[in-house]
Amino acid sequence: MIRLEWKVMTFNLRTNVPSDGDNAWPHRPQAVAKAILRHDPDVVCVQEALYAMLLDLAPLLPAYAWVGEGRRGGQADEHCAIWYKKRKAAVAEYGSFGLSETPELLGELGWGADYPRMCTWARLVAKADEGENGGNGGNGGNGGNGRNEGGLTVFNTHLDHVSEPAQVNGMRLILDRIGALRARSGTPVVLTGDFNVGPGHAVVRGLEQAGYVNGYSALLGGGGAGAAGATFHDFRGGEAGEPIDYIFASPDVVVSQIEVDRGQYEGRYPSDHYPVCAVLSAK
Repeated sequence: MIRLEWKVMTFNLRTNVPSDGDNAWPHRPQAVAKAILRHDPDVVCVQEALYAMLLDLAPLLPAYAWVGEGRRGGQADEHCAIWYKKRKAAVAEYGSFGLSETPELLGELGWGADYPRMCTWARLVAKADEGENGGNGGNGGNGGNGRNEGGLTVFNTHLDHVSEPAQVNGMRLILDRIGALRARSGTPVVLTGDFNVGPGHAVVRGLEQAGYVNGYSALLGGGGAGAAGATFHDFRGGEAGEPIDYIFASPDVVVSQIEVDRGQYEGRYPSDHYPVCAVLSAK
């Protein structure tokens, strides 16, 4: 069995809102790309990305390809896209589902949510396992459903910011889908996203109680998520507060490092959220 290390980033990009003025999206692609490239992650999970924003980033991130669709289906509305390093991995299979009572229909409001919410997932096959014929790194790809001992399955989501039932039930649905995939593929899993809740919320506590590894447990000096500081800062900077952006891993994964990047790039904060980057490996 080949045991690989994966560096995974979660990054809410802040969608394109013209009223943001100097912080609106057209001013930020270079800064976002530089923040990503500084960490050189194998996987980058983004939230609030419009299709046009992904097209803006693609030429700035030539080592990466991405999969995903909009939360209203196709290219419509915000994406929870998953970028992956083409020389590290190929996509064996991927998909999206809505966080609602009808998950196969994107664009539906679930459990009182203010916006349609979704989760995108991708099962990555490590090139070290499959060789250079593992995939061509295009925007997507489907392949076999065999067990993947050197790979990683990534689930990326953005939970609702208003409805607690939508947050709790949405995460319950995600965990059900993760369980079904692990039962047939045996792959380690990382779950990333903007959960829109603090460390003491039922969503976070439920994941921990289910045996999932909170990436913040790897913080230098300890303290866990409570010591992580804020990950949303509204373009103001600072770290006072609690995280709402998370990287969780299945129980068969070790999180050895994690960093909340509070730096500026191109003289600005690249988003109103800080990117969070963690290093994972199989036990």
